[in-house]
Amino acid sequence: MPGGLPSQQQPNMFQVSSHPLALLFLILFKSCALALYLLGNFFTDNFILIFVLCVLTLAVDFWTVKNISGRLLVGLRWWNEVNEDGTNQWIFESRDQAVGVNASDSRVFWTVLYATPGVWGLLAIVAFFSLKIQWLLIVIIAVLLSAANLVGYLKCDKDQKQRWNQIASGSSGSFMGNMVSGFMGNSVAAGFMGRLFSRG
Repeated sequence: MPGGLPSQQQPNMFQVSSHPLALLFLILFKSCALALYLLGNFFTDNFILIFVLCVLTLAVDFWTVKNISGRLLVGLRWWNEVNEDGTNQWIFESRDQAVGVNASDSRVFWTVLYATPGVWGLLAIVAFFSLKIQWLLIVIIAVLLSAANLVGYLKCDKDQKQRWNQIASGSSGSFMGNMVSGFMGNSVAAGFMGRLFSRG
């Protein structure tokens, strides 16, 4: 190195993460599901075993992302409830506006969230044109679960921004109202004092 200075390694995403364990599991379960799908056939010819392991891994990944990873990495959480009349209701949780989010965690989370259904979508096309219908079942489940998480978090993020905008608008309105009230009050007081001192 010039000048004899030691090279400085850039910290990886786990070193700069506020929640490295949550980040690890965000990537781990997705990688395991892909590895089982792509490489499982090299270790066993039992499709049922591969199918069960893939679906279990995908289900664990779905639950982890929905309930843990999103809450810790970007401060968001969503779920869907069925009302008594049979209609679905989306429910969202989000962090307080004063609580910041690690930029690296947020970038990795959203990148992985967008990329996952895309990757499984490409594998679905390959399985379809290869006429591997049984493997297509795994891919369809993967696409549905990953897409559900993506849609849920997009709705949750949109809801969070709307609520923050409403809070900001309300704060601005209150601030302007206080300014106008204060100005009018000062004007009335100044007029009263002027009349008081102008009287002979």
